[in-house]
Amino acid sequence: MECFDVTIIGGGPAGMYSAFYSGMRDMKTKLIEANEVLGGRMLHYPEKMIWDVGGVTPMPCEKLIGQLEQQARTFDPEIILGEQVTHLSLQEDGTYILTTASGEQHWTKTVIMAVGYGMIKPAKLEIEGAERFEVTNLHYTVQELEVFRGKHVLISGGGDSAVDWANELEPVAGSVTIVHRRNEFGGHERNVVRMKESSVQVHTPYKVEKLHSADGETISQVTVAHMESGETMFFDVDAVIVNHGMKSDFGPVRNWGIKMGEWTAEVDEQLQTALPGVFGAGDYIDYTNKVRLIAGTFTDAVQAVNGAKRFIEPEADQYAMVSSHNNRFKEKNRALGAAEE
Repeated sequence: MECFDVTIIGGGPAGMYSAFYSGMRDMKTKLIEANEVLGGRMLHYPEKMIWDVGGVTPMPCEKLIGQLEQQARTFDPEIILGEQVTHLSLQEDGTYILTTASGEQHWTKTVIMAVGYGMIKPAKLEIEGAERFEVTNLHYTVQELEVFRGKHVLISGGGDSAVDWANELEPVAGSVTIVHRRNEFGGHERNVVRMKESSVQVHTPYKVEKLHSADGETISQVTVAHMESGETMFFDVDAVIVNHGMKSDFGPVRNWGIKMGEWTAEVDEQLQTALPGVFGAGDYIDYTNKVRLIAGTFTDAVQAVNGAKRFIEPEADQYAMVSSHNNRFKEKNRALGAAEE
C-alpha cells in the first residue's frame, strides 16, 4: 500500500492551504474530505462577502472556495471526497493507518487535522412546531440573497453571521429586523456599527417567543419577548432567519487520543497534538494568540506542514523557500509566461 508523507483530514480553508503548502515542501500529499465538495464551513455561506483575506478584494465565499481549491490542486495532491475518517492507528514503524467509514485504508507518515468543529449543524429554533416551516420560510442559512428580495425579514441571532446577513440583506430585502438575546452583538465591531447605522431595525435584548401562520404552512407573524420584562412585540414577516450558532459533532475523532476540549484540540508550538506526527490547523486547534480568521488559518496550515516535514526529516529547512525563488514553481512560471505571450 502506498504511504504518503502527509494526509490532511478536512477540506476547508485550513485543509486546502495545507495541501498547497505541502506541495511547496515537495511532500507526497493526500487530502480526505467527508463532504462531496471542498469548502468546509464556508459552504454554509456561499454569498457571504469575505473582506479580510490579505491581498484579496471582497468576494463571495463561493468564489473564494473555488480559488482556494484551484490553489490546493497546484501540485496535484490526491483528493478524496465523500469519505469520513473513522479510525486512526499508529503502527510499529511510526506510520499511521487511517480507515474510513467505507473500510478504505490510507497509509501516511504524518497527519494534519483540519476538521474545523467537526460535523456541524445549525442550532435549531427551540419552539414547538417550528420544524414544519423549514420547508417554506424558516431558514438557518442564506444561500441566495435574491430569495429575500423585497421581503420583510426577521433575523434571530447576534453572532458574525447574523450581523453579516443583516448587512447584506439590508439593500435587498423590503425590511430587515434583527433580535438578539443580549444587548451586545458578537460580530466584528465594524460590521456591528455598519448594521446599527443602516435601516436595519435592531431590538435587544429580545428573543423569538412564538411563530404565527395564517395558512398553516408559512410564518406570517412573529412574537418576540423582552428577556427581562417579558414585554412582547409583533412583526409581520415574509421570512425568518435563525443564527443561534452551530452544534458540533466530532464523532470518532474524540477517541483517537488527541487532547480536546469542547471545541478545540491542544497543540504545542509546532501545532503538534498529543499524538506524535499528528498536527492541527484552523478552527480545530487553540493556542495562545490564535487568530480566528481565514487569514490566520493559512498561517496554521504553514506551521502544521512545516512541523510534519521536520517530523519526517528533522534536518529539513524550517520553512519552504518563498514562491518567487522556489524551484517547484519554475515550470509553472514558464507556463504562465508562455500563456501570456
